[in-house]
Amino acid sequence: MELVKEVINFLSNFIQTITIWDVLDMAIIAFLIYKLLTFVRKTNSMNVLKGIILLIAILWLSSVMHLTVVSYLLGGTFEVGLLAVIVLFAPEIRHMLEQVGGSSWREFFNRPIGSKSIESMITQTVLAAQDMAATRTGALIVFERDINLDSYIKTGTIVDAVPAAELIKNLFYPKTPLHDGAVIMREGRVAGAACMLPLSGNQNIDRNLGMRHRAAIGMSERSDAVILVVSEETGDISVAMDGMLKRRLNMDTLEKLLSNELLPKQNREKKFLGKGGSKSDAGE
Repeated sequence: MELVKEVINFLSNFIQTITIWDVLDMAIIAFLIYKLLTFVRKTNSMNVLKGIILLIAILWLSSVMHLTVVSYLLGGTFEVGLLAVIVLFAPEIRHMLEQVGGSSWREFFNRPIGSKSIESMITQTVLAAQDMAATRTGALIVFERDINLDSYIKTGTIVDAVPAAELIKNLFYPKTPLHDGAVIMREGRVAGAACMLPLSGNQNIDRNLGMRHRAAIGMSERSDAVILVVSEETGDISVAMDGMLKRRLNMDTLEKLLSNELLPKQNREKKFLGKGGSKSDAGE
């Protein structure tokens, strides 16, 4: 009982010493840690963060156990490693600083993306996919989610346009200079066209699948993006996610799948209930 009283008294005295500036100080540190974790998740660099934490733990243990040589070597590794991390994530760091100081500074505070623009993007993409499937026009469309795809957008041509079915079809029309490669969608807009994607190294992929399908699977293996493919040979519509390919989708299934993956839950429920649909997830 005495111990409990002592703890309560200690906490009471501690709380009385806290000022508004202490609260502000802790809030800023918490926000910066949150942004750091968000940055790590978006750049798909969680393994790098785990490696850094492991090295810090080993360095601490070597210091406690007086392992002089190990401490010296790890200390030197950290000096070089800090520079390596800055070089490795230079594009992402620059993008974050541009958000802080540029006209898009509100993005730094996670300004929510309007669901209407995402719904419009999905509707226009489905309309374009339907027409391209009918004419057997090959297409490859990437929908960015949490992991940043700047490095892939820069391999193509920056577009930054509102997605319309006619625009999407024109980008993949065989006689236009931008028809090769992928279109990347970001925040309800067409971010880039003629972008190069990595091919999957999976040896178990159906050999009848072409380069677009392999690129779609490869992209889904390296990011959390949703990738839409229209086959030039058959006109079939497929979607790749998490290294898996859903094939031969009809228009209703395609729209439900894209809505389930790209819209917040409450928005997709309102959308399909408004159409007289059900809450069930899209299937193949």
